This record gives sequence, C-alpha cells and structure tokens, in this order.
Amino acid sequence: MQRWPVLLFLAWVCFLFFAGIGLFMSGFLLTRIELANSSSCSDPLVPPPWDEQSLPPGSCWLPRRFPKAVLVIIDALRFEFARFNPAKVSPLPYENKLGFLHRLASSQPRHARLYRFRADPPTATMQRIKGLTTGSLPTFIDVGSNFATYAIQEDNLLAQLGQNGRRVVFMGDDTWEGLFPNKFFRSYFFPSFNVKDLHTVDNGILQHLYPTMDSGEWDLLIAHFLGVDHCGHKHGPDHPEMAKKLTQMNEMLRSLVEHLGNDTLLLVAGDHGMTETGDHGGDSEKEVNAALFVYSKTPLFDTDPPEEPEAIPQVNLVPTVALLLGVPIPYSNIGEVMAELFSGDGDAASAALQQLSVYHVNAKQVDRFLRSYSQVAQDLPVEQLQRLQELFSSAVEEHTQLLAQVQGAMLTPPEMEPRLRSLISRFQLYLREARAVCTQSWARFHPLRMVGGCALIAASCLLCYVASELAAVSDSFYRSCLLYPLLWGLVVAVLLGLACTFTQEGLDLLLLSSCAAAASQLGFFWHWWGRHPKRARSMGSQPPLASVGPRQRLRAWLVLAFPMGILLFRCGAMFSDSFVVAEARVAPFLLASLVTLLVGKLHWDGRLIVPEGPKQQLLGFSSYRKESWFLLCLVAALLVCVRLSGFFHQCREEIPQCRPSVFLAPLASLRNTRAKNLFYLLCVALLAGMVYAVRSWLRHYGNLNSSDPLVLFVRWGFPLVVLCIACYWAVASSAEDSLGKLQELVQVAVVAFPWAVYGLTSVGLLLLLCHPMTVFAKDTRESAGSIVTPYQGVPSSEVDFLHVIPQIYRRMQESQKNRLEQGSCRATVAAYGLGSVYSAALVIALTLLGFLLMLLHSERLSLAFLLLFLEAFVLLHIHTRARSLAGDTVFFSALVCSHLLAPCCFPVLLFHGPPAHLPSHPLECSFRGLPPRPQHEPPSCCPGGRQHVCLPYPLRSRLPSAPALALCV
Repeated sequence: MQRWPVLLFLAWVCFLFFAGIGLFMSGFLLTRIELANSSSCSDPLVPPPWDEQSLPPGSCWLPRRFPKAVLVIIDALRFEFARFNPAKVSPLPYENKLGFLHRLASSQPRHARLYRFRADPPTATMQRIKGLTTGSLPTFIDVGSNFATYAIQEDNLLAQLGQNGRRVVFMGDDTWEGLFPNKFFRSYFFPSFNVKDLHTVDNGILQHLYPTMDSGEWDLLIAHFLGVDHCGHKHGPDHPEMAKKLTQMNEMLRSLVEHLGNDTLLLVAGDHGMTETGDHGGDSEKEVNAALFVYSKTPLFDTDPPEEPEAIPQVNLVPTVALLLGVPIPYSNIGEVMAELFSGDGDAASAALQQLSVYHVNAKQVDRFLRSYSQVAQDLPVEQLQRLQELFSSAVEEHTQLLAQVQGAMLTPPEMEPRLRSLISRFQLYLREARAVCTQSWARFHPLRMVGGCALIAASCLLCYVASELAAVSDSFYRSCLLYPLLWGLVVAVLLGLACTFTQEGLDLLLLSSCAAAASQLGFFWHWWGRHPKRARSMGSQPPLASVGPRQRLRAWLVLAFPMGILLFRCGAMFSDSFVVAEARVAPFLLASLVTLLVGKLHWDGRLIVPEGPKQQLLGFSSYRKESWFLLCLVAALLVCVRLSGFFHQCREEIPQCRPSVFLAPLASLRNTRAKNLFYLLCVALLAGMVYAVRSWLRHYGNLNSSDPLVLFVRWGFPLVVLCIACYWAVASSAEDSLGKLQELVQVAVVAFPWAVYGLTSVGLLLLLCHPMTVFAKDTRESAGSIVTPYQGVPSSEVDFLHVIPQIYRRMQESQKNRLEQGSCRATVAAYGLGSVYSAALVIALTLLGFLLMLLHSERLSLAFLLLFLEAFVLLHIHTRARSLAGDTVFFSALVCSHLLAPCCFPVLLFHGPPAHLPSHPLECSFRGLPPRPQHEPPSCCPGGRQHVCLPYPLRSRLPSAPALALCV
C-alpha cells in the first residue's frame, strides 16, 4: 500500500471532522461583534441644559464628582463573605470576617453602602475583568481565552482615562497585563496561574499599596487580590485558611481607609463568587452573587441604606465610575448608572434633576451603541429594537419638555420632583430592557448550524466505518475513492465562492468549508453505492438474508432493530433537559438493568446450564456451568462498582437542594490532620494498586517479557509517575503554616512535579506511538542458546493490520523454514503476548490518560478512577463470557453489550475506553512441515515423532513457564 493516498485520506477525514465541529461550535459558542468605535469628550451627546453652564476643567459630558478613585478587587469575594451578621453566635470560617466594612456602613450610613454585585456568566476572571472595564457582556466562547488572554480592543474605562490624561496605576493579577498592554502609568504584576499559592500576589500588593497611596501620583488605583480565590480553590470556603485570608483583607481595608483622601472614592468589589467547593465559572447563585462596597469620606448618599442590600449588575459599575471621574462612558457599555451616587448636597428636587441628567447621558450613549451595532450585525431582533427606539424617543421628548419648563420656572419644586422621578423611571426601563435584549440575543443558540454540525460529524463516522470495511477488501480503495469526493467538494467550494463574489456578500469561510465537506461526503457515498453492486456480483456474493425465508428474515431484522432502537432512544434522550438533570441516577440504573436482563436472557435460553444427560434427567435437576458462576460473579462485581460510583456525584445548578459529594473536595479542604493523612495514604495506595493491577495484567499475558523501550517504561516509568503524583498531592494538600521555611522549595515542587508527570506521560505516549506492539518471538533450540527477537514489524497493508496475529505466525513459519534449511533437527518458537496483542497497547495508553486525569482532579477522585477501570474490565469480560455462552445467538450478548451498555457506561468509556482483550476463541494454527494446514484439517502428528501444539489465545504464560504459543518441528 502506498503511503501518500492513505495520508491524504486521513487528512480529508480530519477536515470533515473539523468542519463538523466548527459548524457546531459556531452555532453553540456564539460571539458578538466588537465595535472599534470609541467615545470622546467632543461627542454631541450631552448638550448642556443651560447655555451659560460650562463644565469644570477635567470633566467630560458631566461635572466630575471625584478626582481620584481606588478600586480594590478581591477575587471571588462572595456576598456572604462581606456581609456581617451580629446575630451569628458561631459563624462559619468565611462569615463575619470583614467586620470593618460593617462598622463603616453602620457608623457612617451616608458615606458607605454594601451592594449585591451580580456577575454575568461565565464567571471566569478574564470575562469578569472585561465586563468591569467595558460595560459589555462576555460571550461563551471567551471562556477559552481565560488562560491565554488577549488585549481588549473594545473601548473601555482604562482607555478613556488614558485618553483624557489620567494616570492609572495597577498592582496584582498579571491577567491585566495581557488585557491592557501599555495602558498603565505604573504597574506591579504578579503571577496568578498557580492556584495553590495564597500569598505571593497579596503580599506583593501590600508591599506597594500604601507607598503608592501616599505618593499621590495616580488618578485611578487598581489593586487585584487573589488570595481569597486561591484559598477557595485549594481549601474551599469552609476552612480555617479562608478565615485567615479574609482577616488579612479586613486589616488591609482598615489601613487603606486611613490612607484615603477626602476627595477619593473607594470601591471594594468581587469579580465573582464561589461554590461550596471553591469553584466558579458557571451561573449558580453562589457563583454570580459577589459583593460591592462603596465608601467616601465625603457624603455620598442622601438617604439611609435599605434593610436588604440592593442587587446591581456588574456592568453598572462602568458608566458610574466613568461619570464620577469625569470621563466619557465607553462606547459599547450597556450598563446603567448607579443614580444614588449622583445625588449631590442640595434638596430632593435638585438631586432628582442631577440624577435625570445622568440617566439622560447614559440612555443616549446606549442608544448610540445599539444603532451602530444593528448596522453591522443582525443578531438583535428588529421588533425589539423598534420598541426600544420608541421608549427612548418618548423619554427624550418628555425630557426636553420638562427641561424647558424648569428653565422657564413654570414648575415649583413640589410639582417638579414627581415628574422628575417619573421620567427617571422611564429611562431606567429603557436601559434595563436594552440590557435584557442584548443578554438574550448574545446568548442565543443557532439550532440550524448545530444540527448541521452534528449531521456532518455523524456522516463522517459512517464514512470511516464504510472506508474501514472497503479497505480490508481492496488495497486500491484509497486511490479510487479519494478522487471523486475531493472533486465534488472542490467544485462546490468554487461555486459558492463565485456566488458570494457576484452577490457581493461576505464570504463565510466556515460555512464554505462545511458545504465543501458535505459535498465531498455525498460524492464518497455516491461513488461507494455505485461500486457496491458491481463488487458484489464480481465476488459472487449475495446479501446475508437472500437465502432465507421471509419469517427468518423478519426475525433477523427484529433482532437487529430492537437493540438499535434502544440505542437511538438512549442517544435521543440526551436532548431532554429532565433526563440530563437525572442522568446521574438513570444511567447506572439502565446499566444494571440491562446486565441483569442479559443474564436472565441467557438463563431463559438455557445457556447457563450443562446439557442434561440421562442421569440428570432421571434425578430431575440441572447443573450450572462453571462459566455461568464466573459470569454471575462478574455481574455482582459490576453492580457493586455501580453502587459505589454513586458516592462521587456533582450537583447541577437545576437541583438547589442537592449537596455534592465530599469526595470531590481536595484534601486541603479537610480540617482534621489525621483524617487528611489517612485519606492521603488511601489515595496513594489506590493509585499504586491501579498501576500494580495494570502491570500484573500485562505480565500475566506475557507483554512485559521483552526489553523494548515501551516495556521498560511500563516497568520503571509507571512507578516513577506514581511517585511524582504522590509527591504533588502531599505538597498541594499541606497547610500553609505547616511548611515553615520550605515555602520556596514548595513553590518549585508545586510546578516541577506536574511537569514531570506531563513529561513522563508524553514520553510514554511517544514510545507507544513508535512501537505499539509488545509481542515478541523466542527461538529456544536446545543446541543453541535462547535468542529473543522483539517483534517490531509494521503492517504493509490494511489487511495485514487487521490480521496481526496471522502475520506473526507467518514470520514464525519463515523462521522455522530457515532453521530446517540449515539442517536443524528440532526447533521451538515461542510467541509471547499474542492474546493481548491489541489490548496491551490500549491498556497502556489509557493508564497514561488516567495519570493525567488523576493529576488534574482532586486527590480523593482516585477511587473513582479505580472504579472506572474496574467497570470497564468487568463489562468487557461480561461481554466475552456472554458471547462464549450464547454461541451463535448474539441477540443479547454482542448487540446488547456493544450497543446498549456502551452508551449507559459512557463516562467509563470516555475516560478509559474498552481495554479488555479480544474475545477468547481458538486460533487455527496447525502446521505439518512448513506449509500451513487447511483450516478444516484436524491436528496430526509430525513425522519422526515430532509433534506440533496448537493453543488457543489469550494464553496465560510468562517467562520462564510454558510459552504463549509453541510450534515444535
């Protein structure tokens, strides 16, 4: 077989899959268009209400209220962390620790106020920073850039401050460096990726915070603390380390207020919350419910705070801070100003008039953005845009009339205030509905593209199956079936490109690639369908059901339709929300039920009992086969594993009363040191036990007998990986104060051990890719010493690849022929590892994948991964035993196990796949002399008293015991 046609075919198949995945993602992970427009002081948005009014120096659009502001971002500051409840007798570790904020709010109610700061999902740090600076909503596809941040090109608060000559100083999370390059007057960035490090970023900020405050060389100071977020990831919120970290933040805020000037605004905000396990990124209540605290040494509010803190969206911070500092609102902002911060020192009517001016500016800015966005994008509904335009036009018209009456002194203050409040409520309605329309539109899926992507992926899978079947028959398949699909796809791509050129429409490369992929698939199936009857007639074959009667044909189709129907029903159930919510309970039930049904079917058909002889018929009882008892033990083991897997469950947001499993939390979240040590030893023992089981299995089937690099890696590399993972678990789960002077060494170890695991795993995968076969032949002539010859052959065709074991036999036969030609009277060739020639490489690969998953998950999930391995092995052993017992009736053995059990145990196969060996069956290997004996010929004795031995596989042998397969000539 030539190499280039195969490589081109594989490249084409990869293109088909990537086109399907890309089309699906374009409909599922939607993005919005970012406008390049920017606001400026010269924008004709805000004509002054009085001609003689002029803005003070350093102000744009409206008079600024504060020349300086300090924004303290405490990452993952959940609202419950900032709220103080004096009635709590025994608070949790994260409760009542920020008591200084409570004292400020209670002693100075007109100077300080606490808010619920509602974050928009996804609640990842990069998306929240983007929302806090641009006033826009992040889309789902931005989650992927949380760890590889890119510069924000959209108009934002920092850009506006820089354009207007303001000095922005930043210290803290280095994520801001990638988002805002060269935007800071002075910056102190600290590494943030290591979530196990609780103090590096915070201590670095504290080192520069107070000197920078006292220097006065800044207009906006941003300090982004990460210790609370990292403590949640490492220990969880309900841990003494969280209490220490929040206490440190409380003392920081106390000192910060002492250095605060009278003309400075203090904002303390959390970018998102966290769950009970310390995680974030979703849209649960605890993840989106952050805290915002506002304080100034000059009065801010004209009313007392409400009993329950008000909830405001995070995007509202952008227009509020921009107008308070006297800079334009960013162009793409859709947030609403916090009007209570613009009340001023006058009476109620003056405060309402000032708030109305702020709302008017905010509404005109949002209206300008919606107009510009609707001209370049079509994802905002036209009807809703028209309704918003009507609301805005009526409010602006009434605003103009009301200002004219105020200028003419036609209204008294008691008459003016109700009308001002009414107009303010109309602007509020417009701003909130505009934000709701944008939120709904930018989170809307594209069902047609999603369905098209799924169809492309499904057709690609079917194409691979058809290609694998045809390639086993013809070596020229790749050349003959590759030309037509490529021509079809190329023609369709050219036609669509020309159509887009003539119609002057934008060329969507993703849609063009998807159409070309679909056309090439149609060309492939059309060419295959045209060749299929000719090939069948030339080979003299008939359809499998052509020679049977109608009743047998109908029964055969029903046998196939029943399991396939259940499979389709199982796959279709994934589109049901209620099923997905209850999937954690339904899938194990279906798995256990189907396995029980399999055993019941075998018992009903009499496959579990020994055929009755005269003695059993006389006594009236039947005895069960030995294989039947083994099958029942396997079923019992599977049911136990399924039951134990229920202890590892995660809660969905749709089930608020659910509590996640304690095993999902890391060891660092445990307070009891003895319990932590016991769990650590248990986790390491389970990890080592899994490696021992895999190595014992490989040694048992003769796959660890050679000196190949892959075999040596399994012998010595696997224990080294276990050692690195165990050391990493020990370092990551240790308390901060228990390490003492080893902090620097620990910081290196936290990074070195994972990289060691990644490196060793990569080496193992490369060795597996280069030499996947662990089978070797041994020549054990008595006259000459043992000569071990590792098998390193590469199949020369698809047929050879599908028949690896016969190829090995052919090589052994050639070796025997050479020995006989040399005059040897007796020779023995032993082949080791034939029984697991396929599954050994798969077991090694899945074990390496298991190492990576264990490193990435919490320590106590090692038991879950052990259960996954056990379930996979048990399922495949049940499949093998059921097929051996059922014989030719594979109704419930092959079809049920392969088509029904696989979707039910999808999490098992997703992580570990089917690593068991091939079904056990005899391999015809009779040799008499050198030529292979026909398959129907029974074994016979060799001339001269020499014998040949034919053994089934898989064969349980290892050096120096009996060989896995022996030919004695």
